[in-house]
Amino acid sequence: MPVPAALESDPAVVGPLGGLRLAAVHVDSPMLRLRAVRWWRDLARLGVHAPLFVVHDIGLLYAVPPAQAHVPAGAPPVPELTRAQNAPELVASYHTLVADLAEGAAPAQRMRLGDDLVVVVLARILDAAGAAATTRPPWPETLPLDAELTRDLEPQLPRLFASLPRQTELAFLDALVRNRLRVLTLVDALDVDTLRLLGMLGPETAAAGALAHVDLLAALSNPASNAVVHFSLELLPSVLETHRARVSGTHAVHGYGGIGRRGTIDSMVLTELAWHDDELARRMLDGETLYYTREQAPDEAARLHYVIIDASASMRGDREVFARGLAIALCKKLQLGGEEVWMRFFDSRLYEVHRARARAPLPVSWLLGFRGERGRNPARVFAQLSTELALLRSRDPRDLAVHLITHGALHVPRALVQEVRRLSHLLGVFILPSGGTLDLEWLDLLESYAVVDHPTIEQSAARARAASKIVAEAGARTIDARRRPG
Repeated sequence: MPVPAALESDPAVVGPLGGLRLAAVHVDSPMLRLRAVRWWRDLARLGVHAPLFVVHDIGLLYAVPPAQAHVPAGAPPVPELTRAQNAPELVASYHTLVADLAEGAAPAQRMRLGDDLVVVVLARILDAAGAAATTRPPWPETLPLDAELTRDLEPQLPRLFASLPRQTELAFLDALVRNRLRVLTLVDALDVDTLRLLGMLGPETAAAGALAHVDLLAALSNPASNAVVHFSLELLPSVLETHRARVSGTHAVHGYGGIGRRGTIDSMVLTELAWHDDELARRMLDGETLYYTREQAPDEAARLHYVIIDASASMRGDREVFARGLAIALCKKLQLGGEEVWMRFFDSRLYEVHRARARAPLPVSWLLGFRGERGRNPARVFAQLSTELALLRSRDPRDLAVHLITHGALHVPRALVQEVRRLSHLLGVFILPSGGTLDLEWLDLLESYAVVDHPTIEQSAARARAASKIVAEAGARTIDARRRPG
C-alpha cells in the first residue's frame, strides 16, 4: 500500500521512511520495519537520536536470525545521491561497517532479543555517534506504528528519499564512520551472557517504559554485573526445573490428584458402596467417606516473600556477586513455586520495592545495575522495615517471610529484630569476610539462617553448591507452608 497522499507532504512521515533508501539490511516483512520504528521512537526517549535506517539496520542484526535479515555485499547504487559531501563513498563505508557489525552480532542473533533489549543495545552502540553528530534530524520521532505505512515500501523509496534534503542523515553517517573503531569495540564488549540472562528471565515488560530501559542500560554498563550474570547462569538450570506446587480440590477440572474426605457423589471411591447402608450413612455424616480429589492450582500465593539485599560498601566484590546471584535464583525459585516476591536493596535506608508476581518477569536488570551509595545504618533499616511490615499486615492476610541477605557484621538492636520477627518469618543468609566470624546477638530470633564463609565464595564450585543448597531449602519451606493446614 503506498504512503497516503495526505501524508506525503508531512516531513515526519516522508523523512524517516525515505531514509530507508540507504538501508544496508534487506527484509521482506513489513512488521520487521515496524519494529524498527518502535526502536527508533524509544531511542529518542532515551536521548539517542539517529536516522531510522541506521536503527533499522543495526537493530535487525540483533533482533532476527540471518535468514530474515540479508546483508548484501557492497552498497547498491543510489542515483538520488549527489556528489556533495562524498555521499556515495560515505554510504559505501556505512554498508561495509554494517557488514562488520553483523559478524560481531552473530552470537546474539540466535537469541532473538526482545524489543526492550534491542533498544538498550542500540543505545550503547549509537550514543557515541549521536554525540559526535553536529545536527539532529529536522523531523520529530513521531512516526505512527502503522503496518500499512511500511507495506510495499520498496518501489516508493526513491521518490520519498528525493523529496527532502538528507544532509543531517549523511552527517550522522559521517560521525558513525569516523567513530568506526569505537562502535566495533562497543559491539565486541557487549556481554552475550548478560543478554542471555536478561532474555531468559526478563527484561521487564514494555509497560515500564523508559524506566525499564534505564535499568537495562545500567545493567549493561555495570562492570560488576558480568560476574553476577555468570554466577546466576550456574544456578538457574536447576532452578528452572521447578514446577509450580499443586493442591487438591473438588472442582471437576484437571485430572484426579489423590484421595480426600471431601467431594461430590460422582467422585466417591466406588469401594465405599460396599458398606452396609447404615454404615455408609454414618461414614458420610462423620466425614469418613473417601473421594477422589482433583488437581488444582492454588488461587493465590501461600506467602508474600520479602527479599532484602544489602547494597552497602561492605558487600563489594565477591560478596556482592554471591548476594545478587543468590537473590536472582532465590526469587525465581519462589516465583516458579507460585509465590509473590518483593525485592528491595538497603544500605542506610530501604530503597524502593520491586514486585514480581508468579509468572511475571523478574526485574533482573534492576538487580544487576543497582548501586547503593548511602553508607550504613542497619538500625534505621530495621525500624523502617518493621513499620512497613506492620502496615502491610493490616491489609494483607497472607504470611510474610523476610529473606535477609547481608554480611556477618549487621549489628541491629535486638528489640528491632524482635519486632520484625513478630510480624513475619525471618530468615537470613550471612556472607562472611576473610577471617570473619558470625557473632550477632539476635541470631536466635531467626527462623533459619545460612552462613557462607569467604573460602566458599572464592571457589566457583563451592560457591554454586552453597547457593543451590540455600535456594533448595527455601523451595522446600515454601512447599511445606502450602501443605500446612490453616
